[in-house]
Amino acid sequence: MSETSTSSNAPEVTVSELSANLKRTVEDAFGYVRVRGEISGYRGPHSSGHCYFTLKDDSARLDAVIWKGTFGRLKFKPEEGLEVIATGKITTYAGKSSYQIMVDAIEPAGAGALLAQLEERRKRLLAEGIFAPERKRPIPFLPEVIGVVTSPTGAVIRDILHRLSDRFPRHVLVWPVRVQGETSAAEVTAAIQGFNALEPGGPIPRPDVLIVARGGGSLEDLWGFNDEALVRAVAASQIPIISAVGHETDTTLIDFASDLRAPTPTGAAEFAVPVRTELMANVGSCGGRLIGALGRFVERRRTEYRSAARALPSRDALLATPRQRLDNLGARLDPALHANAQRKRVAFSHAAGRLQRHVLISRVERCRERLAALGERKKRAHTHYAAAIHRRLDHAFGLLRAYSYNGVLERGFALVSHADGRLVRAATAVSSGDALTLRFKDGDVGAVATGGSMPKQTAKTAPAAKPKQNDLFG
Repeated sequence: MSETSTSSNAPEVTVSELSANLKRTVEDAFGYVRVRGEISGYRGPHSSGHCYFTLKDDSARLDAVIWKGTFGRLKFKPEEGLEVIATGKITTYAGKSSYQIMVDAIEPAGAGALLAQLEERRKRLLAEGIFAPERKRPIPFLPEVIGVVTSPTGAVIRDILHRLSDRFPRHVLVWPVRVQGETSAAEVTAAIQGFNALEPGGPIPRPDVLIVARGGGSLEDLWGFNDEALVRAVAASQIPIISAVGHETDTTLIDFASDLRAPTPTGAAEFAVPVRTELMANVGSCGGRLIGALGRFVERRRTEYRSAARALPSRDALLATPRQRLDNLGARLDPALHANAQRKRVAFSHAAGRLQRHVLISRVERCRERLAALGERKKRAHTHYAAAIHRRLDHAFGLLRAYSYNGVLERGFALVSHADGRLVRAATAVSSGDALTLRFKDGDVGAVATGGSMPKQTAKTAPAAKPKQNDLFG
């Protein structure tokens, strides 16, 4: 009964009123706090631009929210699994009957957390092959144009330009960027991609090598050069890149992705170009050595020539034997010409003796006699050959007449044929009443057969006897 009366004496409030009272109580009691915990459930900004995640430790969890406007101003962006210190205001969320922290600022909970995140990212990129040595490009020995990505103010750019001027002056293009802060990684990435986008031979010369440089600083100051997008841009660059971020002991992820790491910005300038005076001295030394080598080569060839010349016979010695042979031949030539002329003269005299008039007449007469004798032989041979041919022709004609059927008709035989001209070669080919033609030597006579051929069976039993002689068509 007492419990009922006690409950009835409490004032009634709505859920909304109770939630508002709790909200004021919590906000008044805590206000702004700094909470240390591990980020859990972070998936990046929501479509609205707000970020939602949870801060946790071994035994508790706290919902957290970062509004869109605050997220854009954050120097350090939250990441899953990172231990951070979040500064913000504790409030309640009536829709879930829960409390949460509205984060205004966030920072890593000491260098250990950043180093752990850095090592995890390094291992992941290494596994992808982003840091593979075979991806790295050689630095050109003497580039015409050098691109520098750094802050336009400060000692870094002055140190680089001064060192380049001392060693080997080159054309330098500076792409100004912020090298610290929340936009530094994006600006450096855009600078590298911008240099790579320049066309060779265009109005703005395309650099042959890039230097990404920054002075020393803390891990947080250099954190932008560990950005994953920047590391990938460095690895994808078609222009060789020298990284010079921080001091010699400082290491960022772009050092692993770049084609060459310099300990300092000044060292990057030294890696980019050789020392001009040393090159000139080296060229001079090489030129002197070349001239000396050429001189020694010529002198050695001259010595070899002289040695060879001493071993060769002189001009007079080479020509002595041919000259002597020429003299001997010259001495023999005159007598030989006279002797030859004398022989020709004697031969001519002999020939002239044979060419006298009576000798020629005698030879002509002998030739005429031989020609006449040949004519007679030709005439006799013609007569003989003609008679022989006539005899052969007469013999052949006689054989022709003897074997011709006309010759048979001459001997009293007759040629029997049907009215259509077919020859009658046997009595069996004639039937009674057939019209026949009988050809004699002096003409043709028509006839009609009065008897037929014998019956076939009779012909088989008593075949007609063939004429034994004078039958040319049987």
